[in-house]
Amino acid sequence: MLGIALLALTIGVAGPATSAEYLPLRLAAAEGLFAAEGATVTLRTFPSEAAAAEALAKGQVDLAATSVDAALRLGHVRGAPPRLVLGLTAAPPVALLVASGVRQEVRELAHLAGRTVGIPAPGTPEAEALTWLLERAKIGPPRTTTQSHGERALAAALASGELPAGVLGDPWASRLLQEGAVALADLRRRDEVKRWLGADVVHAAIFARAGVTPPATELGAIRRAVARAIVRLREAEPEALAGALQGAVVGLPEDWRARVLGAREIYLADGRVTAEGLETALELAERRAPLPAAVKMPWRLRNLLLE
Repeated sequence: MLGIALLALTIGVAGPATSAEYLPLRLAAAEGLFAAEGATVTLRTFPSEAAAAEALAKGQVDLAATSVDAALRLGHVRGAPPRLVLGLTAAPPVALLVASGVRQEVRELAHLAGRTVGIPAPGTPEAEALTWLLERAKIGPPRTTTQSHGERALAAALASGELPAGVLGDPWASRLLQEGAVALADLRRRDEVKRWLGADVVHAAIFARAGVTPPATELGAIRRAVARAIVRLREAEPEALAGALQGAVVGLPEDWRARVLGAREIYLADGRVTAEGLETALELAERRAPLPAAVKMPWRLRNLLLE
């Protein structure tokens, strides 16, 4: 442990608690990695990425772990966007799945034209990913219809053939693939992220409020702790990690392994985000919907990266 006392920081973390994208923060807290690096960190869970971003803008937390999209739309202070401290994932760990009964008819994204695609809920990472993929294939609304079902109901609709396609994360994605569904795009895989979104991209990250930069010593301690947690998540058996975590984070034991293994490839090992990666993330956000006019983006996007 460092021999100096560091400022205590509160990090707002996007929910739900079971979200694999923000698991490195929860593991770092549970296994004492923040403390081992000399940082005093309190995690505060918010219901969604949007809520975490709003809390940062209001000054309710010192840092926020949320998506780039939410941070830019809702985390700005009088138009000044937050600054990115540390990247967490390249993409949300979700897959666009095709039901086994139509796998011969729907073999590529273009074949979804005229069909209904399910998502757990609007505003979720699954919905965000679907927008990117349909826009990439140039078959967004009105050529496709999107329906919200909730995770469990969506998984059941895909398994029964009630829906031809849907976007889900784990454990549902892994289970459906084992039962015969096919992935048109699997963003849990790094090569698929590169194929659909680009080689250099970021989705979830830790942000600092515009105009308020925590000291470099504290940020360095947080970066090291999160990097250590990512190594643990990539290398350790999921069952060995569950013991230190709260039940709300682990969820059902039978789901835990699939969620950990499904996210391993998309964690950004060193947390480093390039200006090019942030630019790609901004382009993806703009594909979903234009950023609010109030948001004043800097001329050089690298100014949003906090060194």
